[in-house]
Amino acid sequence: MSEESLRFGCILLAAGASTRMGRPKQLLPVAGQPLIVHATAAALASPAWPVVVVLGAQADKIRPALARLPVLIVENPTWAEGLGSSIRTGLAALEKFSRSLDAALIALADQPAFSTVVIARLAAAHRHNDSGLTAARYAERLGAPALFARKYFPLLHALQGDEGARAILAAHSRDVTAVDLPELALDLDTPADYEKFCPTSPVFSLRADSNAASTPSARTVK
Repeated sequence: MSEESLRFGCILLAAGASTRMGRPKQLLPVAGQPLIVHATAAALASPAWPVVVVLGAQADKIRPALARLPVLIVENPTWAEGLGSSIRTGLAALEKFSRSLDAALIALADQPAFSTVVIARLAAAHRHNDSGLTAARYAERLGAPALFARKYFPLLHALQGDEGARAILAAHSRDVTAVDLPELALDLDTPADYEKFCPTSPVFSLRADSNAASTPSARTVK
């Protein structure tokens, strides 16, 4: 598959309640902008189109940060059920916008190292992958961001509860092309995570809030 012929959209998952962070992590400052804007801008600067952002908890606070960006914003009313429901919501919006996509990129809004370069590496590997599954590998696991060819869309639609796309990658691990991206191991779930990533940030007293609360077989791209 040539670079020009790969048509994929992006589903950016940002519906979580950030209970361990104690505030909407989607709005934490990263490189001078809210984390959700940082992730969305990376997707928009890539060949991915459209970009669908799935909101849920505290959507009313997060939505204004995306007001000037050319993205499709969808709210998942059942976000509390878990990742599976947000993936289904995002994929439905993606397919409604375009029925000619070859693949969907599923990404998380809380990985500060998510970037256009990351997307480019995944897309380059995917173009040479006949099985149709390409995923980042970090912390000895396959995970998001990951590209799913259209033939896997029914499996994504069938996800239930807090079962995310990682379950599909695990079940089909021998068909996955893995791209080693160790920088993605850091996600911002807790104040300690944010302090590690941005120790000089005055956003809140991180130390005071710090109490809030099997390697699959895969082909590897270095």
